Amino acid sequence: MARDLPIGNGDLLVNFDEFYQVRDMYYPRVGAPNHTLGHVQHFGVWADGEFAWIDEDGWDRKLEYTTDSLVTHVTLRHEELGIELVCNDVVDFHEPVHFRRIRCRDLLGKDRDVRIFNHIDLSIDGSPVGDTANYDPQTRGVVLYKERSYFLFNEMHDQRVGIDHWAIGHKKIGGAEGTWRDAEDGELGRNAISQGSVDATVGFSMAVPAGGEAEVISWMACGPSYREISALNDRIITKGPGEMMARTEAYWRLWCQKENRDCSALPEAARDLFHRSQLILRTQIDNGGAIIAANDSDIAQFGGDHYSYCWMRDGALVAHGLILTGQSELSRSFFRYAETCVEDDGYFLHKFTPSGALASSWHPWVINGERVLPIQQDETALVLWALRRHFEVYRDVEFIKPLYSKLVAKPAEWMLKYRDANGLPQQSWDLWEERRGIHTFTVASVIGALEAAADFALDFGEPDRVDRFRQGAKEMRAALRKHMWNTQEKRFARLATVEEDGSYRLDMTPDSANFALWAIGGFDVHDPEIVAEMEAIKTKLVVKSEVGGFARYARDYYHQVETDDIENVPGNPWVICTLWQAMYIIEKARSIDELAEALTYINWTVAKAEDSGVLAEQYHPYSGAPLSVSPLTWSHSTFAVVCVRYLERHKELSARNGSRKAAAVV
Repeated sequence: MARDLPIGNGDLLVNFDEFYQVRDMYYPRVGAPNHTLGHVQHFGVWADGEFAWIDEDGWDRKLEYTTDSLVTHVTLRHEELGIELVCNDVVDFHEPVHFRRIRCRDLLGKDRDVRIFNHIDLSIDGSPVGDTANYDPQTRGVVLYKERSYFLFNEMHDQRVGIDHWAIGHKKIGGAEGTWRDAEDGELGRNAISQGSVDATVGFSMAVPAGGEAEVISWMACGPSYREISALNDRIITKGPGEMMARTEAYWRLWCQKENRDCSALPEAARDLFHRSQLILRTQIDNGGAIIAANDSDIAQFGGDHYSYCWMRDGALVAHGLILTGQSELSRSFFRYAETCVEDDGYFLHKFTPSGALASSWHPWVINGERVLPIQQDETALVLWALRRHFEVYRDVEFIKPLYSKLVAKPAEWMLKYRDANGLPQQSWDLWEERRGIHTFTVASVIGALEAAADFALDFGEPDRVDRFRQGAKEMRAALRKHMWNTQEKRFARLATVEEDGSYRLDMTPDSANFALWAIGGFDVHDPEIVAEMEAIKTKLVVKSEVGGFARYARDYYHQVETDDIENVPGNPWVICTLWQAMYIIEKARSIDELAEALTYINWTVAKAEDSGVLAEQYHPYSGAPLSVSPLTWSHSTFAVVCVRYLERHKELSARNGSRKAAAVV
């Protein structure tokens, strides 16, 4: 189920599902731990003796954000109850606090007795064992805690602070569903404390005048101790929760508009999604530098694991998006994080936790009795490549200096050594994490990295390294053309595997990832072989259904929907793969008219986004419903990159056209 509304500040991340139920809550890092384990946090309304949970039929829901901000704007209307709720949620930009403002409006023309109920089903630090929930008379709130994780729930309305109704009890023990069922009669038992596998439900009373509205603001304050959440609660009351919400909304508008970029060349809906993508990106980035792939816990149902890790490939490509959109502090933070994760020899292992520890992996250290490196070599290469892109924009020499050895020199030297007799990278796992061999995407990434390392070595006065890195890239580019270009099919292989005699067996499955040849590997977009490759991808991987878009590769089995009509539906359409087609059009365009062709895929992406602007990893090829994780950080980053490059090329081509007209007049 898609996470339609992520809100966060780099320390605290809260996710809502399509029904406006909180499903994930990560603190103190984005991605870990998930204190809800994806369990539904029920939300219900009692009005004059009638009750409805928000996920039940009868509600008209619209889940959006306020413009250019990370404040939600959710409208919930229930004709039978005769009420409308307008809800605004926000995580404070500085403090670990989730605020929710609820404005309840009467639709029946009479005074109303309304009670709002929020269910709190935490498994603190990722486990329900050993939790405590208690009513706290000092703060007049409900506190849940375990060890160094504390959560205080409180509210304010009519200038009065404190929870009106609460229930505390056990869950999932002896058939107990939890305290949320107690709310359905509008009354809660006010049990003072419970320990073990516990939950709580809190309620707020609202006297809504006929035809009018009433307001309540509730909050969840997070911290490592009772003392700290109590002090935070005091600061909230002193500053005023409404004022803290307003300052956060202003902060995010400033954050996403600070570059003052002219976006008028994009359609209005694309401009909106461009800004929204940057904000959603920010929610998936930990303040410690880790760029998390996705934080949708539902995916754990499929493989017993999740996407709440930092893959260096995803991180590097997302960092490229941050660089282009002017978020230099975030890209610096990522590279500092990467510097703590890289191995002494200069390569990265599979993936990492938000804190920088080695994460779970399915790549073996031994294959057929021989020791191998359990790596995806493109991850090492792309960090170096992206670091160069950062430096070319910001020229921050003092920042690069301490990273030069571990993120530039050692990885480049290692990549030179980690080659076979033909000058190609040795076998490793592909970017899709499914096959081991020599991948075109990986080769292109290593070429781009070696060129980047040569540029750095030139800057830092190391001519010997400049020559070796340039020569390595040149040899690899030639070996790629020689060994991975199929002269019969007139396109590149996606993969070469090494036979016992040292020869290569080519896998000619069309793969969208071959876009890296020109996007990262430095091949000219007008090179005839590149043109032929991209035309083959466009022809063979387009999804010929009403949904459209482009698949990763032919017969893609991940969340596969169509297994028979592969010619028309080679796989599910992915956002990144579709946008790679847009990127190609943008880079090769020689006129405004040619550039405008990219709008087809930009508009396709806009159409696939939820009302909130959230983009999934992939979509159902027939219904268009989101599949796999949502939001996917890489999807939003790629959209941002495409928009920036479209605007840059539009400006460039417009100026060129203007110069030609001026010359013609002269």
